[in-house]
Amino acid sequence: MELKRGGDRLAVKLIELMGSSEKSWDDAVEEAVAKASNSVRNIHGVDVLGFKAKIENGKIVQYRADVKIAFVLE
Repeated sequence: MELKRGGDRLAVKLIELMGSSEKSWDDAVEEAVAKASNSVRNIHGVDVLGFKAKIENGKIVQYRADVKIAFVLE
């Protein structure tokens, strides 16, 4: 992936991680982005790769989202 800002070319790095939530898949994605934001700057986007869930006694107890986070290298 290559982005341009003005006339400059930017290098973009992708990291893959999993977010989790007891509420919803949307919250699991938000949690993944929030965790990445703690150590990564210049986040440009998120690509949701898939969803999973942990089941106990026939009910979802944890929602999980596999994501790729894209950020611009300085």
